[in-house]
Amino acid sequence: MSALPTERSLRTTPEGLLWEPSERWVRGRKGDVTVVDSRHPLLVWEPSLPVPQYAFPRGDVREDLLRPAKNPRTGSHTGSQIFYDLEVDGELLENAAWTFPAADLAEYIAFEWFRRSGKGLDHWYEEEEEIFIHPRDPHKRVDALPSSRHVQITVDGTVVADTHRPVLLFETGLPTRYYIPAEDVRLDLFEPTDHHTGCPYKGTAQYWSLRGEADVPPNVVWSYPVPLPAVGPIKDLLAFYNEAVDITVDGERLERPVTPFSAMLKLSSRRAPGPA
Repeated sequence: MSALPTERSLRTTPEGLLWEPSERWVRGRKGDVTVVDSRHPLLVWEPSLPVPQYAFPRGDVREDLLRPAKNPRTGSHTGSQIFYDLEVDGELLENAAWTFPAADLAEYIAFEWFRRSGKGLDHWYEEEEEIFIHPRDPHKRVDALPSSRHVQITVDGTVVADTHRPVLLFETGLPTRYYIPAEDVRLDLFEPTDHHTGCPYKGTAQYWSLRGEADVPPNVVWSYPVPLPAVGPIKDLLAFYNEAVDITVDGERLERPVTPFSAMLKLSSRRAPGPA
């Protein structure tokens, strides 16, 4: 008889923070110096952020490398009051770490993730795998499934992609993304850009913008040339923002979803010059 799924082990603090223990072995490095080495980290979700962060027992942190922050970002990170600068090999990273303002988390220290604004560590590892951008949410699922659905993409009435061999990517909290072989995309209508983004679940993406004056934001198409193993089927396939183009699947026109990317796409469309 299979066991029933256990309840999610999240705890809530009066400040609105959610947290739970993680069983992953996590290390963080600045250059060649290991600053964090923990087999007992916590995952912490702030009310204003959709992704988790790690917090570590003080005994698993090189506290000898931390200094009370000269210019603490008091009030950020859900009202945190205690911030630290990190000094490694003569380099000082301001506000690289902090303690959350909750009794449950008082003996744990959190770190900025990577070198965002010059404050974060250089490399993070879960077990022996390097991880990027932010910790992966253990309650989030990402599946890349090959399909035979008929997927058609149009922009201002022009068909820019048409395929019967897409890979559908299902990611918790986001609309289904349709990844299409390059041979089934009108790449002559697009040009590559120097824009890149990173995803802890998929890898590093490269982008294309539509040529001409169509009412579509820049960097509307992306691909993962070296995806992470869990989503290997999307390698070198191209996806379009559902929020900005028209997608028809098996003859049914999909509604354009409203997602956290919607506002970003509108803003980039207003700010960026039109593609050449």
